[in-house]
Amino acid sequence: MSDTAHPCTITRLEIQMHTMENQTEPILVISNLPDRESALRLAELLVERGQAACVNVLAPCASIYRWQGKIEHAEEIPVLVKTTHAQYAEVENTIKSHHPYELPEIIQLPIRGGLPAYLEWIAQETSR
Repeated sequence: MSDTAHPCTITRLEIQMHTMENQTEPILVISNLPDRESALRLAELLVERGQAACVNVLAPCASIYRWQGKIEHAEEIPVLVKTTHAQYAEVENTIKSHHPYELPEIIQLPIRGGLPAYLEWIAQETSR
């Protein structure tokens, strides 16, 4: 048996280092709320708690979806949450606990690039 590790072997330290690096990676969380007031309250709460650096509350949009076997039409307010991977669980919990829907839309997307200073600002604001 050779003392040399297989080239595809990942050490525990490498996994820990990769996990730590991922924690500061910026992400975008998307959700929709039924009205502007609840969207603004959620946005304020996420930023106040340091869970998000910024939340954009967008203009109303038309949503068409199937719910409990029936096609529904609704006007909703999209929100875009800029945060980090480390904050995702807290962001998800805050949205779930302050969202009026039984099944809120919560989608996490990686941010693969952007203005470096802006991405660093997201990390700084959410690490308080």
